[in-house]
Amino acid sequence: MFIQVIQGHCKDADQMRAIGDEWVEKLAPGADGWLGGTYGITDEGQFVGVVRFDSREAAERNSQRPEQGEWWQRMSALFDGPVTFHDCDDVTMFLGGGSDQAGFVQVIQGRLSDPERFRKFMEQPMDALAEARPDIMGGTVAISEDGTFTETIAFRTEEEAREGEKMEMPADRQQEFQEEMSQVQDLTYLDLHHPWFSSSKVS
Repeated sequence: MFIQVIQGHCKDADQMRAIGDEWVEKLAPGADGWLGGTYGITDEGQFVGVVRFDSREAAERNSQRPEQGEWWQRMSALFDGPVTFHDCDDVTMFLGGGSDQAGFVQVIQGRLSDPERFRKFMEQPMDALAEARPDIMGGTVAISEDGTFTETIAFRTEEEAREGEKMEMPADRQQEFQEEMSQVQDLTYLDLHHPWFSSSKVS
């Protein structure tokens, strides 16, 4: 899987949602290899789009379509500052990868000093996490070449997520988690209180 993370400050949330829905309706059928996406806007107006393709090549083919370029011109006009893109070939799914039925999504970002170690940690069996945190519906971790990562976690509701945050992990897992987090720099959390989703019918 390949993930592209798109971010920027949005000046018209309603219009951005409408243009996003237009892409799904009109352009998605011709986007070979497109799997879906998770989108939202934080309370501070930061738009986040986590878009999934089956490969980097598929994403590049999509970006080269003339209709994609025309659509992006209208989409980019809804940002009032720079737009950043993170292209990630290194993608790990956990607990099923998430759900389009989630009511709350948290996006965690930072920079890893040892991406390989972090990947191995995330690829471990998650049975204990699933049992301890039934509010988590799954998620993805996407790592770019420079070690920047974006973790997208889907929750049933924000209320359940906040309650789950108060729960203590088993001592051994807590130590592992703290060791992994010690290598993370520039950690930020982006809360999407009203996320929306799209998925390919063939994904």
